Amino acid sequence: MDLGLQGKVALVAAASKGLGRAVAEELAAEGSKLVICARGEKALEEACASLTAVGAEVTAVPADVSRATDVDAVVAAAHDAHGRVDVLVTNSGGPPAGPFEAHSRQVWSNAVLGTLDSVLNFSRAVLPGMKSRGWGRIINITSIAVKQPVDGLILSNSIRAAVTGFARTLANEVAAAGVTVNNVMPGFTWTERVEELARHQAETTGGSRDEIVAAWEEAIPMGRLAKPREFAALVAFLASERASYITGASIAVDGGWIRSLI
Repeated sequence: MDLGLQGKVALVAAASKGLGRAVAEELAAEGSKLVICARGEKALEEACASLTAVGAEVTAVPADVSRATDVDAVVAAAHDAHGRVDVLVTNSGGPPAGPFEAHSRQVWSNAVLGTLDSVLNFSRAVLPGMKSRGWGRIINITSIAVKQPVDGLILSNSIRAAVTGFARTLANEVAAAGVTVNNVMPGFTWTERVEELARHQAETTGGSRDEIVAAWEEAIPMGRLAKPREFAALVAFLASERASYITGASIAVDGGWIRSLI
């Protein structure tokens, strides 16, 4: 299937590893020009080298997406290199796990900056150009926690829900301009973040990491965790010409973990 992404400029945040990197690799395979960012410069350089080695055109910008100035710098780099951003994939490291009383006001503020404000700032920066060209894709990586809260993830449950409300409203505001806005909700996927959550739960419950993972797998109808590329495939489709009539949606890639009807 030709997704129509050849030559499109895709900005993927937090793309040095995990889901962000898988998305960047998938879009590169479809012929997109990439602008990627991440906080860790070494990991970002490694991701850039890996993508370039397979023929992708990549601009890599060290950035902390919780800082508005860094977000602006990434978008400016995209415009300097290509003159536009066609596809925006927002992403950030997940906020810390733990119950409400374990998190200070500052931890909550930091989580809002990284998880919500980063989406607002990226969207604000790219929307004018997308609207003027009559084409654009904004795809937010959120979490299954916005549909079915996950115990011990009060920060993610709360703040990613705000991202969902923002995106659903924005989708209506920009639909007539040819811009779609969607969210993709990853379930338990083999990434560094999930390994971190498994270790945290093991420490909290006194169990082992393997026992935690086994419990997750038991709760997933497919009986296994996802591979990052399985998640990335949906993001690439939503970024494509083929997905031109899909907007305002939140779609799970979770192996059936969410039990709700819709």
